[in-house]
Amino acid sequence: MEKITTENFESLKNGALPLVVDFWATWCGPCRAIAPIVEELANEYEGKIAVGKCDVEENDDIAMEFGIRNIPTILFIKNGEVVDKFVGATTKAKLQEKFEALLK
Repeated sequence: MEKITTENFESLKNGALPLVVDFWATWCGPCRAIAPIVEELANEYEGKIAVGKCDVEENDDIAMEFGIRNIPTILFIKNGEVVDKFVGATTKAKLQEKFEALLK
C-alpha cells in the first residue's frame, strides 16, 4: 500500500493500474476502523489495483482538488478519472464490490 503525497499522486493517478485512494486522518475514528479492510483488499488485489492512503492533514491540496469534505472518503480512479467514490465507514464486502467494478 502506497503513502500518497503531492509528489507521487499524479504518477499513481495516471499509472497503468487503476488506483484506489483512501483519504484519512490520524484523529478520525471511522478511518482507523476501515484501515484494516483497505489493507486486506490492497493485499488481495496487489498487481491488479494500486491502493494508497492519503493523509488529508499532510496533503490538503489533493483533498481540495477532489472536494473531499468528509473522511473517510475512498476514491476509485481509472485512466486518470474518478469513476466511483465511497464516503464513510463500510464493510469489506461493499468495498470489495467496488474493487471488482474497477477491474471491469
